Amino acid sequence: MASSKTTTDHDTIKKWTERHDGVPARIADADPEVLRIHFPDASNDDDSFEEIEWEEFFDTFEERKLAFLYSTDGDSTFNKLVSRD
Repeated sequence: MASSKTTTDHDTIKKWTERHDGVPARIADADPEVLRIHFPDASNDDDSFEEIEWEEFFDTFEERKLAFLYSTDGDSTFNKLVSRD
């Protein structure tokens, strides 16, 4: 059975992402800017993602009042940015 948690804690998000070999990213040329956690080793040279610094990621994360929904099941990389509302 899959289990997940939701958080707004920056340290938790960063540690989970790094533990799963992910990076903070945005979708290139998206308007408005769309944040994602990208897993470069799992993609096929997908150039639609642009890696960004954590500071920029969290600035946008807070401006948009997002929360991070993520899997707590071992190696699963399931995650989603959702509204805090």
